[in-house]
Amino acid sequence: MLKIAIVVGSTRPGRKADAVASWVLTSAQKRGDARFEVVDIQDFGLPLLDEPIPPAAAAGQYSKPHSKAWAAKIDGFDAFVFVSPEYNHGTSGALKNALDFLYKEWNDKAAGFVAYGGAGGVRAVEQLRLVAAELQMATVRDQVALSLRSDFERYVLLRPRAHQEKALGAMLDELVAWGGALKQVRESRAAVHR
Repeated sequence: MLKIAIVVGSTRPGRKADAVASWVLTSAQKRGDARFEVVDIQDFGLPLLDEPIPPAAAAGQYSKPHSKAWAAKIDGFDAFVFVSPEYNHGTSGALKNALDFLYKEWNDKAAGFVAYGGAGGVRAVEQLRLVAAELQMATVRDQVALSLRSDFERYVLLRPRAHQEKALGAMLDELVAWGGALKQVRESRAAVHR
């Protein structure tokens, strides 16, 4: 069965990303086609990228304990749902930094997005799609765009409108399909290199 991480992409005090990730997990657990787990980047205490060798060149050989712990966690997943706020027309610095720490652990895996902001976080997702492409991830087309105005009560409490559950389901359908296909790609490559 596929293992899919729901990555909490904000470390800001008072963040909404953890509530959004919980909503995604509750909905995703109703499915029987994958196992889902919330992964909070805040739990890993990642500083600004401090690996002396660029992750793409390091081939998974990291020097810092926090990098090794982050790599070990991410490596075990087949696909990811990135939960991202939109700050200043982009994703959070914390999520971008967490992505930059690794390379091979992201390769040939699928990514989906649940974002939130004044414009539904769509600009943050566009930025993340570019980053994911460079990390050799396949991003699915459908995404969830939560509006701070209409999906959060008083801009604070998450209260997704009814259509958001359908949008989430469509994104997860694509993510599971792509995640399964890319798992076969990774397994085929591993068999060739044995």
